[in-house]
Amino acid sequence: MSIVIIGGHERMETQYKNICKKYHCKAKVFTKMQADLKNKIGCPDLMILFTSTVSHKLVHCAVTESERNHAIVERSHSSSANALIGILEQYAS
Repeated sequence: MSIVIIGGHERMETQYKNICKKYHCKAKVFTKMQADLKNKIGCPDLMILFTSTVSHKLVHCAVTESERNHAIVERSHSSSANALIGILEQYAS
């Protein structure tokens, strides 16, 4: 399963990827808006939005791409490791 994580804290980026590996998922993490983000997202199965730490512009770009690629969008106000584990338990188990 491929996952794109939008938002979160920069210092947690490697931890997010390691958690996804434990659930046999490949993850891309974007904590900030990047140039040409819509082409970097790809076609994930699941898109996770950590809404408390992300700009509205980045959320809009991510949601637009997920609708175009028919990806599942899961929003979480918390950007903690436990929040990510809870989402992965629901979708990747």
